[in-house]
Amino acid sequence: MIKSELITIIAENNPHLYQRDVERIVTTIFDEISDALARGDRVELRGFGAFSTKERAARVGRNPRTGEAVQVDKKYVPYFKCGKELRDRLNGNG
Repeated sequence: MIKSELITIIAENNPHLYQRDVERIVTTIFDEISDALARGDRVELRGFGAFSTKERAARVGRNPRTGEAVQVDKKYVPYFKCGKELRDRLNGNG
């Protein structure tokens, strides 16, 4: 599912809301999650899962074209941990 499909589904299920308002709501939610992760905060959506960041240490990588050693700086990557209710639903237990 892509963002526009999500917006369409929410708008169809809530005919009292304008599509532009639904789009603004979805965009705001995603922006707030992104901003929280950028600050290093954890975002938990009960029953769905939790978003956080993990640090990848600096390392020596290889340029695939030349085979030359390249220093790769440390970086933070987003991490998602599935909630119990979602996991149960995916496995047909709920």
